[in-house]
Amino acid sequence: MPVAIDSRRVSHVPIIPALKHQFGFPALAKRYSALSLLRHALLPSSPWPRAWRSPAPKSSYDVVIIGGGGHGLATAYYLAANHGIKNVAVIERGYIGSGNVGRNTTIVRSNYMIGGNTKFFEFSLQLWEGLSHTLNFNVMLSQRGQIGLAHNPSQMDVLARKGNIMRLHGIDAELLDRGQVMKLLPYLDYSDAARFPVVGGIIQQRAGTVRHDAVAWGYARAASDLGVDIIENCEMTGFTMEQGKVTGIETTKGPIRAGKTAIAVAGHSSHVAAKAGLRLPVESHLLQAFVSEPIKPLIHHVVSFGAELFYISQSDKGGLVFGGHIDGFNNYTQRGQLPKIQTVAECAVSLIPAVSRLRLLRHWAGIMDMTPDGAPFICGTPIPNLYLDGGWCYQGFKAIPASGWTFAHTVAKGEAHELNRCFSLDRFEKGGELDDHGAGNWNYKQ
Repeated sequence: MPVAIDSRRVSHVPIIPALKHQFGFPALAKRYSALSLLRHALLPSSPWPRAWRSPAPKSSYDVVIIGGGGHGLATAYYLAANHGIKNVAVIERGYIGSGNVGRNTTIVRSNYMIGGNTKFFEFSLQLWEGLSHTLNFNVMLSQRGQIGLAHNPSQMDVLARKGNIMRLHGIDAELLDRGQVMKLLPYLDYSDAARFPVVGGIIQQRAGTVRHDAVAWGYARAASDLGVDIIENCEMTGFTMEQGKVTGIETTKGPIRAGKTAIAVAGHSSHVAAKAGLRLPVESHLLQAFVSEPIKPLIHHVVSFGAELFYISQSDKGGLVFGGHIDGFNNYTQRGQLPKIQTVAECAVSLIPAVSRLRLLRHWAGIMDMTPDGAPFICGTPIPNLYLDGGWCYQGFKAIPASGWTFAHTVAKGEAHELNRCFSLDRFEKGGELDDHGAGNWNYKQ
């Protein structure tokens, strides 16, 4: 039988020590307010200023960040806000929001079991909870709760163990029996003919969703206000090396010298690092996401299937947003494959028969950088002055605030923050894998 977890919701207790108080918060970004909204409404001839500057690149910076996605922008912001390093450039090959930060299912949570992951993602969720206030930009955090389903007694045992670990770390968790799940999720298939009978589940009330493009825009605007240069439509083509050290980068807009260079390019981590002669234990795979036609409110939580990797929520526009496993082979196309569409649709209909009547509105793919243990890298590299934030697998979006915070610390101080010390490149050599899923050292299985 599963270990019992008190069914009363536990009020959130920050992890040891209180992370918000230990690490503090940066100064608030400025400009948007009710008064400015009223002023522009009354004076339509007065246009809103650009959300962030679009400068030409300078010849040199203290720090150059390759990649203008969520992780790169958050790192730039926290370098300026937390460490006073404002001579920073973010180099983005496309436009802000064109990569994985705008190609995901927007879920944020901290229900992990392995020590390094548990503390890190709980700190990230705490930062999410205050991010709109910090950036003065509404990231539309919706803490609707995530429910993970169990379909047999063994899975209930696993969920009970996970819940107890979370509770021991001060993270909210509540074990649900079948009746409680039926009350919260009445639209699931509870019939005798259900392919995967629902026997219970676990809920993290503070989990939920965030508007992904608002995250990119909010961090970009706040970083720009602090003096960071955001260089869009500028592709990095190579590194400048002197005596074995990285001293800058080559770009389509000319060379840029840098005191320190940071890589934050998600699924392109391996081939960008290869330009510096660094081989990473990373494979790039496609992860598809899907949106249905809009319907009236039906799904009020984030729901995770226990019989297969499948997750679903409903957007503010009414569309059902869902996804599943990676496609399972190396690819950089950002175009999903038909077999995975079929598999994900089968999961959706098996779990919620009513969705069989909906039409698929659109689907897309992001490029995942998969590691052997499913955990990321936030660390320095064997090459002096070169730093890496990558290998995020399925976890990149929910990690953005904590990743930016700890990566900024690592770059600024030249040493790991206590929360990312376990996310080093040499952990496999030292036996420090962080395999939260217990899948073994197989990139494509994580």
